Amino acid sequence: MLDKTLHEWGGHEDLWIFGYGSLIWRPDFDFAERRPAKVHGWHRALKMWSRINRGTPERPGLVFGMLSGGSCQGMVFRIPRQHGAEVLSKLWAREMALAVYDPRWLTCHTPHGPVQALAFTLSRKSPSHTGTLTEEEYRHIFEKSTGIYGTTFEYAHRTFEELQRHNIRDRGLEKLLRLLRR
Repeated sequence: MLDKTLHEWGGHEDLWIFGYGSLIWRPDFDFAERRPAKVHGWHRALKMWSRINRGTPERPGLVFGMLSGGSCQGMVFRIPRQHGAEVLSKLWAREMALAVYDPRWLTCHTPHGPVQALAFTLSRKSPSHTGTLTEEEYRHIFEKSTGIYGTTFEYAHRTFEELQRHNIRDRGLEKLLRLLRR
């Protein structure tokens, strides 16, 4: 899939990456520019099982995926063309270690006009999609699941704080964090 994505990009222009979760606060790559962006037709959802980063195979945690429907505010990162392939390869090792996401080129609307950016989306048909979780299931996961990068709660809360820092409101995430603080 990496070869296909590199081919689709082509390498003739700068590479744009859309971040909607941890990429906003921990991109782990150098970029020339960062802009707020909005994608239509997709939304951020804490509905992807994490069996390494935020959980284990025995006690999976959760991470964000982009599911179809609605809209999503995040950030786009511009990587100069000459560094695009290298950055994409490193990003692929991080985001696609288990090949769970469906990488897609999406139109991202920014204050300076639209850009085509690579986003990591999640199919509802994926075995990593949680489906509907109850409040009690979310509570249990937030209290018990820990992976190599920490807990699901830390991840969700850090994302929430960074979204706030960039004046991005995610009502679904706000509601979930409020629920879990009760």
